Amino acid sequence: MSPEKQVSQELSQLKQAVELALEQAKQLGADESEVSISKQTGICVATRDQQVETLEFNHDGALGIAVYSANCKGSASTSDLSPEAIKNAVKAAYDISQYTSKDSAAGIADKQLLASDIPDLELFHPHPLEPDYFIDVAKQCEDIALRNPQIKASDGANINSHYGVKVYGNSHGFLAGYPTSRHSISCMLIAGEKEMQRDYAYSVARDFADLDSIETIAAKAQQKTLGRLNSQKISTCEVPVVFDQDVASGLFGHLVGAISGGNLYRRSSFLLDSLGKQLFPSWLSIYEDPFIKKGLSSTPFDSEGVAPTAKHIIADGNLETYLLTSYSARKLGMQSTGHAGGIHNWKVKHSGISRAELLKQMGTGLLVTEMMGQGVNTVTGDYSRGAAGYWVENGEIAFPVHEITVASTLQEMFANIVAIADDFDKESAIQSGSVLISSMKVAGS
Repeated sequence: MSPEKQVSQELSQLKQAVELALEQAKQLGADESEVSISKQTGICVATRDQQVETLEFNHDGALGIAVYSANCKGSASTSDLSPEAIKNAVKAAYDISQYTSKDSAAGIADKQLLASDIPDLELFHPHPLEPDYFIDVAKQCEDIALRNPQIKASDGANINSHYGVKVYGNSHGFLAGYPTSRHSISCMLIAGEKEMQRDYAYSVARDFADLDSIETIAAKAQQKTLGRLNSQKISTCEVPVVFDQDVASGLFGHLVGAISGGNLYRRSSFLLDSLGKQLFPSWLSIYEDPFIKKGLSSTPFDSEGVAPTAKHIIADGNLETYLLTSYSARKLGMQSTGHAGGIHNWKVKHSGISRAELLKQMGTGLLVTEMMGQGVNTVTGDYSRGAAGYWVENGEIAFPVHEITVASTLQEMFANIVAIADDFDKESAIQSGSVLISSMKVAGS
């Protein structure tokens, strides 16, 4: 059976399963209920030094049910999608709701916010799950990468290819689903004699045909791995810092956490009461577009069925919106923003310059290509993380550096962004180019 026919059948079957669960919850006496269900088929191949290390097929699914009785919530899940198992899961969720505490914010999404139009975002591009083909591609990627004599070994090439379907329904009458696919290739290499270094490169896409070529992935893995050789330590200093595009999205990821409803209603964010306030330079904007065709974070509705909207998160440096689920919105006396399940394709405005031009603008300072540790306090904004990268002099990379720590506060880092290059990462939920920050403390030896 073709993937297209398989998914078409599964979409119909899963919708019936959701309807069964919702009807069962209604019969038990639940005031409201919601059901999410997914099914996925895929393959994972890993090779190391031209030998197959992993070959895994998967075909599994799961159903989650939440019921609400007098503002008391009960939830349950099952990986057995038979009618009897679904009924048992619904009964378990309902029974739990009879013992949980009342919460006035609990409940499904407001009916008027639910998606009424389900656009085709071209998220479904399955690839035939042919083990021999994927094994051959992984081996070729390793072979190309190992042609450089400075590369001493492969630490593995991995290929993942999955497709499936997601369905959501609730007691407001909402019922919708859509098929998706996701493919990735990665390669990790080892270089060096006395001092071994490793690094990797990867590519991910909805459509296998849109992945970077194995030649591109191998070359990037070579470049990153060899660039680590002969890393040096530097003295403690305070200098301009460029966050390379590989780590720049993580910088804005801290913004995601700080403006997410859960942290806001718990009063555990450094951006409390910041709506409408300036956080970034006036030239900087962040736009969210949930409807990008083939987008890795595109969606026709969020995980509560709420219709997402294309909008500015940051406009002219100012915070335009929080990221709210139905529950967090009620806790804050606001309205859901369609962010149950996460963000949808952020695009960070760049300055119209290349990465090389950004380094020239910095002059002398630090280029960060890797971050380590979890030293970020979302409550205070304090930022201190281990890092590695390159020392830059007069706009040119001088030598690799390691065993350093970069420190500041997120408030200062956001406000002191000088420029952003146009080398944005199209394979991230947050598409940002390399980011230049005017000054940070760098702790070295």
